[in-house]
Amino acid sequence: MTILQPVLRIRNLTKHYGGVKALTGAEFELKPGEHAAIVGDNGAGKSTFVRLITGAEQPNEGEITLDDKRVMFESPLDAREQGIETVYQTLALAEDLDVPANIFLGREITRLNLGPLSVLNHRAMREKSQEMLSTTGVKIQDMSESLRGMSGGQRQCVAIARAAGFAKKLIILDEPTAALGVAETARVEQIIKGLKQQGIPLIIIS
Repeated sequence: MTILQPVLRIRNLTKHYGGVKALTGAEFELKPGEHAAIVGDNGAGKSTFVRLITGAEQPNEGEITLDDKRVMFESPLDAREQGIETVYQTLALAEDLDVPANIFLGREITRLNLGPLSVLNHRAMREKSQEMLSTTGVKIQDMSESLRGMSGGQRQCVAIARAAGFAKKLIILDEPTAALGVAETARVEQIIKGLKQQGIPLIIIS
């Protein structure tokens, strides 16, 4: 019988803000293809936990192991480059941009790379975005519409599709349905079930 090594292992993760103990001695493991929920009241340390394992903040103590290798992310970009994608409560989307521009925000595909004067490959980004949306079961009728005209559920789906499309090792969803209605929540839950069927490891904060 093959024993699967954890994708993510947390040991004694601790964060203090002066005299306030936001997180003390947290232990956690996530195996390949596994979905886990971290549930607790406001102030329980859930968001602190996410910030620590994604590099938004640094722990006072503890260690983080990713694929059997100890890591210490300096920033969320560092974590992203290591294969961890996070959908935060704020979504980190640009409301005045369309779907492909949001999915490839910071990772634009270019025809000609000239730094700030680079020529974007809009067709490639649109086709790849459609592929990502289809993989997660997200349906957006007009890809050229800015996110400002979309519902909260549609925006959340775009953010999750982006994370699923780029995640190499792990997806973290921080309160993915907190601001959604019943129907939109059901849609997001269906997408999460689809990610489970694809074997993508995922942590849900709720």
